[in-house]
Amino acid sequence: MRSSVLSPSSGRDKHSTFPSVDRAVASALPTRLRPADLLRLTDEGAEDVLAGRYDHLLPHQGIWPTEERWATRLLSDDEVDLWLISWTPGKSTELHDHAGSLGALTVLSGALSEFRWNGTELRSRALTAGDQGSFPIGWVHDVMRAPDAVESAGPLDPTLSVHAYSPPLTAMSYYEVTGHGTLRRTRTVLTDQPEGDI
Repeated sequence: MRSSVLSPSSGRDKHSTFPSVDRAVASALPTRLRPADLLRLTDEGAEDVLAGRYDHLLPHQGIWPTEERWATRLLSDDEVDLWLISWTPGKSTELHDHAGSLGALTVLSGALSEFRWNGTELRSRALTAGDQGSFPIGWVHDVMRAPDAVESAGPLDPTLSVHAYSPPLTAMSYYEVTGHGTLRRTRTVLTDQPEGDI
């Protein structure tokens, strides 16, 4: 390796047109996967759940929890975590982000309500069976089982969704909307669990 000689006037190596870098340069992106890749993974995961490929991971005798959200990890590697989540009435995730992870989901059954911070206010949308959504870094949202899904479903009809996170989750931050119409972080937790404490 040749030593670098910097020109005092330019700060550049006189043998090169680029500055010398003696350390590895990290990628600007946290993952090589794109939101479209995560949407494809959640769609394929949803198909696999519906086809029975993950029946061994489902609640015993098909009895879905009715008081608290339930989740199971379907796939995990260094790049992505894939989760199946069952949503219960009246339980929201609270406003949160996924720290340095991108995310995506596909709704399998029932419906979800998502409340997303758009920079000035919370905007809502409904996601029903077959709908998908992706979450770039910095996306702050609250998710819950849609009230309409609760009214139309029986107590044993689960609202299910498949979620992908890349890189796998390591932390989540939680937020509140202030009286001045801004977002304020209330806490950050280290976690590998999806969509809030499950």
